[in-house]
Amino acid sequence: MPDSGSVIALERFDPKARKEAEQLEADLQARMDADLQAFIAEEKAELGIKDVEQWREERHEEFTADQRAHTTILVSGLTMSHDLFITAALRGLGYKVKALDCPDTESLRYGKEFGNRGQCNPTYFTVGNLVKTLTEMRDSGIPTETIVNRYLFLTAGACGPCRFGSYVTEYRKALRDAGFDGFRVILFQQTGGLNQVEEGVAEAGLKLELPFFVRLVFGIMIGDVLNGMMYRIRPYEVEAGATDAAVEQARQTIIDVFERPDGMLKLPLALLKVRRQMAAVKVDRTKVKPKVGIIGEFWAMTTEGDGNYKMPRFLESEGAEVEVQFVTAWLLYMLWEVRWDTKRRMSLKGDDGGRWGLEGENPRKTVAMVKAGDLAVRAIFQVIAHAMGLGRYKLPDMDQLAKLTEGLYLNESRGGEGHMEVAKVILNTVNAKVNMTLSIKPFGCMPSSGVSDGVQSVVTALHPKAIFLPIETTGDGAVNVYSRVQMMLFKAKQAAKREVDDQLEAAGVSLEDAQAAIDKSWWRRRTLHKPVHVAGCTAADAVAEAVQRKSLTSWRPWRTAAQVG
Repeated sequence: MPDSGSVIALERFDPKARKEAEQLEADLQARMDADLQAFIAEEKAELGIKDVEQWREERHEEFTADQRAHTTILVSGLTMSHDLFITAALRGLGYKVKALDCPDTESLRYGKEFGNRGQCNPTYFTVGNLVKTLTEMRDSGIPTETIVNRYLFLTAGACGPCRFGSYVTEYRKALRDAGFDGFRVILFQQTGGLNQVEEGVAEAGLKLELPFFVRLVFGIMIGDVLNGMMYRIRPYEVEAGATDAAVEQARQTIIDVFERPDGMLKLPLALLKVRRQMAAVKVDRTKVKPKVGIIGEFWAMTTEGDGNYKMPRFLESEGAEVEVQFVTAWLLYMLWEVRWDTKRRMSLKGDDGGRWGLEGENPRKTVAMVKAGDLAVRAIFQVIAHAMGLGRYKLPDMDQLAKLTEGLYLNESRGGEGHMEVAKVILNTVNAKVNMTLSIKPFGCMPSSGVSDGVQSVVTALHPKAIFLPIETTGDGAVNVYSRVQMMLFKAKQAAKREVDDQLEAAGVSLEDAQAAIDKSWWRRRTLHKPVHVAGCTAADAVAEAVQRKSLTSWRPWRTAAQVG
């Protein structure tokens, strides 16, 4: 074969010879490619390898305004209170909406049967829950065509390093394999803004605009507050089951209002009604119970079903009080991300023109608007919390959380809950917010495992008083997890008892004296009263507040027992 130098020489002295050389080279290359393909084919035949076409996602998302009247939107993913309130709020906008049941072990089975291998618990449970629901509908006699044409699933999406970034693809793949090819999965982006309706298409059946997001946010906040009240009250109820009954009444009150087109106007009165319903539960806050703060991967720590072995209920059955994380805090975290990233980009020498660059933008205006959004979220939440009766609760300061983790976790690392999980353990220990911190994460979850198994070991070394336990959930390891939790909970119970004993000893009174002092005060024996924070467990707070009044001629609620002594 002539080399490049020969070709140049031929071109210079004999153009015809050059063309012949080029054709010869092309023919030789074609024969070599043919021989190579023949060899590959022979080897595949000998090894039994068949050509498989790579699967590509086929998206089915069409949902137009004229389909709205006969299409039911399915939602799932948060606690039952959140899901019920969100569905009711959307029904108030004229949509047909239904919340799926909380995912159970049967959902996990469906998820593993139709999902890809190597996924984590949240994916298996949530994808499997949808497939299970549709399968049960089909088995009950509803034709598959009717299910595909008259139902769709609505879920949130985001760009994440793990399951969240590929949730929607997993839904569609599992639905196709389960026999529901063409079933619509509608996605709205967490960071997509208030208007996500694409231009140039038919009127969207789901208008992701301001009314949608206002009702969505209010549903989330009210769900947070009701959950917070439930976990505060239930461990100390005098009559077993009274709290659950009150919560059911409260849920129905909110649902009835949200389902009305003018429900947002009537919401204030409904919140006050919920306050009265929850206040009817009688409590005894002198029961010494350790407070356990649940943190970790978002879905694993939020779900109330088999996805985390029904951990909140299990902890309460073992004599603990549970403190859960609010979804509203996640909204604040997303706002903080925008503000943090914008400020970081403002420190660059020049404005870049990338997707998230600041070229042609007004970064100061962006920072100011995000800060205003943060203040608005906090203000609305506090109004709702005050109206419903969740006193002495303050949403976390995101700047404080970021500062606490300096040198421990990079704030630019956004896997899982980012730096929040690390900061929560520090705050729980330093400020005695709880007696024990339990981090729940799915098996193999890289973002959360890297934090709870890696960074937290440094945190607990720096704060040896921390009672911290990370657990992994797989859906079939409940016995092992329960055993580990029980062992660590024993330490938390001892810590809670010490806190109460310290308060009693400092005041020189007995627990019976403290109980009598609480009973004499209508204010302190109220169900919705939250004692001033002095220790991890609620009983220590209640005792400290009672013994101060008993032992002081001039009682001031902002003074702790330690300050009085």
